[in-house]
Amino acid sequence: MKTQAFITLILICSIFFQCRSQEKPSNIEPKNIEVLANEEPYHYYLAFEPSSKQIDKVLLLLPGAGQIAQSVSPETELPQIAAKNNILCIVASTYRTLFADEAMQENLTNIILDVMDRFKVKPDQFVLGGFSAGGAILTRYTELCYQYPERYPIQPKGVFTVDSPLDLFTIYENFEESKRKALTKIAVNEANWCMKMMDDVHGVPRENKETYAYLSPFCMDKSLSENEQYLMNTSIRCYHDVDINWRLKERNQPVRMQNYLVSAELINRLLLKGHTKAEFIQTFQTGYRSDGRRHPHSWSIVDAAECIEWIQQL
Repeated sequence: MKTQAFITLILICSIFFQCRSQEKPSNIEPKNIEVLANEEPYHYYLAFEPSSKQIDKVLLLLPGAGQIAQSVSPETELPQIAAKNNILCIVASTYRTLFADEAMQENLTNIILDVMDRFKVKPDQFVLGGFSAGGAILTRYTELCYQYPERYPIQPKGVFTVDSPLDLFTIYENFEESKRKALTKIAVNEANWCMKMMDDVHGVPRENKETYAYLSPFCMDKSLSENEQYLMNTSIRCYHDVDINWRLKERNQPVRMQNYLVSAELINRLLLKGHTKAEFIQTFQTGYRSDGRRHPHSWSIVDAAECIEWIQQL
């Protein structure tokens, strides 16, 4: 009887500890850190700091155009999983921009310098990643870091994009077509907002080719620029939920208007140049917003745990 009771106790303890091990760790609350005294959301960032206080790498994330830093964590587990794996996660705001112009470059540099000083991290510990316009901005910033290393504080180990519009010329033409055909109200509203923002700040791309060639991380037309050459020494991933039917049914948009068409060309050019760490990460029906809506243009297309593993190995 004593033996049976002992075995029963062991089984109970085993089940208890197994259940405990499957519990999710408590969420890590971010710190809100002011960089400059300014009311605009450009001038602060959220810091998800590892509870261990050990920082192996720094992950800098940017949301899409018109979004603030607080919009990120409800849509992806990247900040939480990063922090739980000794990666300091910094989340900044894009506010109202689609490109890494002088103001955005200055903002990112100020944030990075503050992070390096505040958390005592090194220039070679940074990895950058962004959703939509945020990914395009960080890709161009990465290129500039390698093109002009004397002007920028870091040379990122890696950069990844989440359904990002990497060619500003192409995306503007797509917006024009969406407006002209006016097939869905959502697509027209998005086109109106983005085109106005681009027109107001830097004008129409085809009328200001030099400016947009500099701002665009990639150009399908090689005669405009080949900024992708400055990505040869860093790892890069482009994530896309390639759900053609969703786009056809919900937005009446053909394949040639999708962000993944440009990303695939970027990765192909890098591979042809001999880049060994350039990846097109294709998913299918993985895009969902935090409210449960199906949408291929979402943070959720990134497998957060696998992405963090990739970052750790860089």
